[in-house]
Amino acid sequence: MTLGIALAASNSGNYVDQIVAQARSVAELGIGSVWFGQRMDYDSPALAAIVGREVPGVQVGTSAIPVVGRHPLLVSSQAQTAQAATHGRYHLGLAVGSTLAASAFGTSFDRPITRLREFLTALRELLDTGTAGFHGELLTVTPPLPTTVPGAEPRVPVLVAAMGPQALRVTGELADGTLPYLAGPKTLSEHIVPVITKTSETAPRIVAFVPAVVTSDVEGTRATAVQQLAFYEQVPSYRRVIELEGASRAAELALIGDEETIAAGIQRYYDAGATEVVLTSTDLAGPDDQHRTWTLAGALAGDRADSSTAAALPAE
Repeated sequence: MTLGIALAASNSGNYVDQIVAQARSVAELGIGSVWFGQRMDYDSPALAAIVGREVPGVQVGTSAIPVVGRHPLLVSSQAQTAQAATHGRYHLGLAVGSTLAASAFGTSFDRPITRLREFLTALRELLDTGTAGFHGELLTVTPPLPTTVPGAEPRVPVLVAAMGPQALRVTGELADGTLPYLAGPKTLSEHIVPVITKTSETAPRIVAFVPAVVTSDVEGTRATAVQQLAFYEQVPSYRRVIELEGASRAAELALIGDEETIAAGIQRYYDAGATEVVLTSTDLAGPDDQHRTWTLAGALAGDRADSSTAAALPAE
């Protein structure tokens, strides 16, 4: 699973039906994984479970569920249910969260790194042992009944949308990898990969989420990207990685152009240390260019799969 697509649908019609149809389309093009953000409307683990059942073989992931306002016991139940429903094809993505998420739940965003550490510690215990006896400063997790969901195998992989040094260190210690977004190749290679690799006991997964559109209307699509991605410029963690890359606008991190341009841009992320790349915002230029982008992604995914197979064959 080295190249995936983040899916999102319009607000008209049945959202779940639209996403299932999209997932079928990208799977038919040879793309092996689809990912879903967690907003304040649909539930991403439930959506992933449905897609995984409806589209056999495709890997499904959430990116990312904020830990603020949520409890490890409930997230463990959701993740294991999705894992059982998909027969082992679910990937749990978490996020530190933000003041926006905290205000929606009427809770505080104080001490986010402490909360992340406690959340991952308790969640890891739940997934590894089927119970927990965790008493932290911010969280308590002491289920009176077993928490293992039969069929939730293998153990659900846990990734965190960590990009700052403190969050990356906690992620390296307690999770399986990170899900950076709007962190360009320079930021990956110089600020993200070294930190998480240093603190991880095993090779961490680096799943880079990258806005990308194959289109002939580069100027118009870039203008749309400036509008739609401007929100992230107001979030400190995203603002930091945008500036680390030497950019002033989030849209500058979007890959926009013809097939050759996008393929080269994606390769730069692998060269920088990404183990996987997920293309986002593929709908910026409309449905025709979105399909064109998915078609390229399917071809690139096939090329990488062929290369991996060839590399594994013994030399003659």
